Amino acid sequence: MRCPYCKANNDRVIDSRTSGEADVIRRRRECLECKGRFTTYEKVGETPLRVVKKDGAREPFERDKLLRSMELACQKRPISTDVLENIATDIEARLHEMFEKEVASKYVGHLVMEALRELDQVAYVRFASVYREFKDVNQFLDELKPLLDRAGPGGKEAPPVRAKDVKDAAPPAAPTPPRPNDKPAGSPHGAAQP
Repeated sequence: MRCPYCKANNDRVIDSRTSGEADVIRRRRECLECKGRFTTYEKVGETPLRVVKKDGAREPFERDKLLRSMELACQKRPISTDVLENIATDIEARLHEMFEKEVASKYVGHLVMEALRELDQVAYVRFASVYREFKDVNQFLDELKPLLDRAGPGGKEAPPVRAKDVKDAAPPAAPTPPRPNDKPAGSPHGAAQP
């Protein structure tokens, strides 16, 4: 390592420490020529992963973009941000393990859909409707069919509650009978108005 003071390339390491997550090593060095001390940092060189879009364009993989797309699909669903963070971290790790330089956006979308299918069916359908770019209702229904078949008649998912069911199930509220000390409405003295 070249000394920042005298530019000599002759030094020795006097101390080494790893960072909190052990992804960087901090080394304290001493130049053997001028006795100046300086610090260097060593980390594994990573080739940034690029995503190949449907039109062939390439862009850097962005974990935040992946997370935002899942957050949109999960809006107003009972899913914590921590759960989505963990899914994004898991997907990113899998991509780096499987691909060295480039990955098709189709495969990234497949991993997200796989995770959302297990997490929340509504979020899954929302994501799929944008990601798959359905051309008509039949394509949308084809995507829903496996979910509906999986739930089945004895499945854990309850059928949706319809307004008609609620209206028919609840009898109209009966008026409460007047209490002995109640005064008729509209009368300051309790006498009925003509």
